[in-house]
Amino acid sequence: MAPLVGAVLAGVLGTKFGGNKIGRTASHTLTILGVFVAFVLSVTTLNAVVADGARFNETLYTWMVVGGLKMEIGFLVDGLTAMMMCVVTFVSLMVHLYTIGYMEEDKGYNRFFSYISLFTFAMLMLVMSNNMLQLFFGWEAVGLVSYLLIGFWYNKPTAIFANMKAFLVNRVGDFGFILGIGLIVAFAGTLNYTEVFAKADQLTALTFPGTDWMLVTVICICLFIGAMGKSAQFPLHVWLPDSMEGPTPISALIHAATMVTAGIFMVARMSPLFELSDTALSFIMVIGAITALFMGFLGIIQNDIKRVVAYSTLSQLGYMTVALGASAYSVAVFHLMTHAFFKALLFLAAGSVIMGMHHNQDIRWMGGVRKYMPITWITSLLGSLALIGTPLFSGFYSKDSIIEAVAESHLPGSGFAYFAVLAGVFVTAFYSFRMYFLVFHGKERFDQNPDAHHGHDDHQHADGDHHDPHESPWVVWVPLVLLAIPSVFIGYFTIDSMLFGAFFKGAIFVNDAKHPVMEELAHAFHGAPQMAAHAIGTLPLWLAIAGVALAYVFYMLKPEWPAAIKRTFMPVFNLLENKYYLDWINENILARGARMLGAGLWKVGDQTIIDGFFVNGSWKLVGWVSGIVRRAQSGYLYHYALVMILGVFVLMTYFVWLK
Repeated sequence: MAPLVGAVLAGVLGTKFGGNKIGRTASHTLTILGVFVAFVLSVTTLNAVVADGARFNETLYTWMVVGGLKMEIGFLVDGLTAMMMCVVTFVSLMVHLYTIGYMEEDKGYNRFFSYISLFTFAMLMLVMSNNMLQLFFGWEAVGLVSYLLIGFWYNKPTAIFANMKAFLVNRVGDFGFILGIGLIVAFAGTLNYTEVFAKADQLTALTFPGTDWMLVTVICICLFIGAMGKSAQFPLHVWLPDSMEGPTPISALIHAATMVTAGIFMVARMSPLFELSDTALSFIMVIGAITALFMGFLGIIQNDIKRVVAYSTLSQLGYMTVALGASAYSVAVFHLMTHAFFKALLFLAAGSVIMGMHHNQDIRWMGGVRKYMPITWITSLLGSLALIGTPLFSGFYSKDSIIEAVAESHLPGSGFAYFAVLAGVFVTAFYSFRMYFLVFHGKERFDQNPDAHHGHDDHQHADGDHHDPHESPWVVWVPLVLLAIPSVFIGYFTIDSMLFGAFFKGAIFVNDAKHPVMEELAHAFHGAPQMAAHAIGTLPLWLAIAGVALAYVFYMLKPEWPAAIKRTFMPVFNLLENKYYLDWINENILARGARMLGAGLWKVGDQTIIDGFFVNGSWKLVGWVSGIVRRAQSGYLYHYALVMILGVFVLMTYFVWLK
């Protein structure tokens, strides 16, 4: 509740809506205090869960009862919840601190703090729920606040387009999600997690009405379609790169700890259902593999520093999804945790570079920035090393565990998934260090930027050096340092308990008889140091080294080679540049088809049939009949007498004819 209180106070008292009664300092103090209180309580909860084995699953309030269906407000706290609470609140706290410096000159300063605090509250409600009603509330709330944040600069047309795109694409996914929840309610008769899982075996005996499909398979695929929207899986990923139109702090929050992790969390929470359907698991694995590999390819050709990191997020979400499909739910959530720290670090570091480069985001016009921004440089390097899976770094333990889990899986599609996650290692290393080398090393190119515009402090420099980058203020680089620490160490210290201990006991269920992936990983695991030492002789490490080496050759030693390759393979480049033409398909085929269908239903169905035939046709018929009938109502007595005589004659003739 603390983030909600902070959001309400800053959003009401700190904006025109409430009369601007509090200033910037009070607004950021209230929201940061609220998130800090939530973080302290989350750490306390995590300690109780780990040290004492504490668990909580209670309904606090019954909202309504419809027939036999109870709609309740309740909370579930276990290892999965406690871990997510700590990740969400810590990353959010870092983003709040960072925002003080990044949004310093923005007119919507107080409004932005209110939004990100509300975003944190919505995500906490999602992960703490013990029923699907509350889960859906948090699910939709993070979608709503993301709409507000992506379009935060509402006078910018591209931002308005981006937030509408995010909203509409997520509605597609949410349609599947609510169908899945509806099927659970229809056949299990409850929204409570525990009660649904208790009836899981009964659901396996049922088929979807009118088909021979397993009901649980349909439920799981519908639920996963919701996850495809929130966690940006192919083909519902198209909104995520455009979300870069929002301010950098919200890019970090969306991509690291909130919203995109909601789908991964939901599937892990619903593991007792997903374990019942190999078809659904194979579907999940293949979708994740496509996302992991093909979204990584798109990162190679990006020149906007934030978009490179955005496509990195898409690829890593694909890795998490592949792990879910392999029944390695704890590995997926483990990668979710490690990824949250180093991805938040990379996004905030990108924002720091943008600030230091006077709002230039094009990596082609950077170079040599390390000597001007040493803290940003070191922390970016650490984040990049974690991202590519460098041994001993946090990303190594989670990413390698995913690759090993897929190798042990025997579900249909696991062969393709294994190839995709292996190839993705090389691709990730290449585009990550392409960005790193172009930004921090090599020749300085920021004085050649044709689109350069001066920062707010340009007037302070009269000697022509106002284009030089500068290190960001302490409120920006302190969060980078604090995020760099778990980016390096947290995987080493938590892999044993999270993957092979009792940390997720009772929270994640795996049918070891059908899907023995985690058992196989446990047999091969002999400790974090040994895992890092063993990696020296494995293919993923050498693929990562090859990716870094190729990036160094292309962008440090032979910068003319990428241009030559681009000219040679222009069709491939055009395919990547147009993002596999999925946006074109969505806008020109699906959206236009939907508009044509809507226009047809409007003109033919509404105007012609409903209005033209039933509504207008009925009154025209009544008018025509009444026009004939009123001719008999002339007002002349002899006319009425004649009608009466004729009527009597007809009746007499009728009765005589009957005899």
